[in-house]
Amino acid sequence: MESKGEHIRIGLVEDNRVNQGSFVQKVSQFPHLDLSLVASSGREYLEKLKGLPGNNYPSVVFMDIQMPGLNGIETIKLAKAHSQTIHYIVLTVFEDEDNIFEAIKAGASGYLLKHEDYYSLNEAINEVLEYGGSPLSPAIARKTLQLLSKPQSSPEELNPSIIETLLTEREREVLVNMVNGYDAKRIAEIICISTLTVRKHIANIYNKLHVNSKAQVISLAHRNKWIK
Repeated sequence: MESKGEHIRIGLVEDNRVNQGSFVQKVSQFPHLDLSLVASSGREYLEKLKGLPGNNYPSVVFMDIQMPGLNGIETIKLAKAHSQTIHYIVLTVFEDEDNIFEAIKAGASGYLLKHEDYYSLNEAINEVLEYGGSPLSPAIARKTLQLLSKPQSSPEELNPSIIETLLTEREREVLVNMVNGYDAKRIAEIICISTLTVRKHIANIYNKLHVNSKAQVISLAHRNKWIK
């Protein structure tokens, strides 16, 4: 993982030229982000990836789902077989539940809607690289919570009182806002602390609950009825 202050190589796989241009404009707001690989199809991306030496791989690749030929999910599966070091964040206009879980099963680290602003894209990269998290757009997080409301088989339950023991009051406050779909910046605004402090609380929550993604936090919170 790149340390702070260093350039971060990222990639984009998107067949729509307008969406490509919009993405380039957004990431150009951050000088430390180096858009080193752009492809218009899954096949093109795989070919370009194979032509790169390992030390020039992008750290994070944003992947469209709906593309002719290989779709984004199929591309991630094939790319993961080629290299496990690259993180994939799906970009989509859909909140389709089948795509959400298929993308996660394929190895995607996050799932964002295409209308997200430049700050959210940068936050997603930070969450993946710094904390091993799984960034989700608020709408996707809510959809995931709805899906997880379906009956679970043999859930491992934790009594709410145990959460009060495991997490500090501030960490529980951050947890509630995470489950409600807010990102670190918005949580910081809501509870009047810095974004960096929110990220530290999120890292502590992940560590204490033995999870490594927002989706897992949402699942645990729902299963164990932590959020009223």
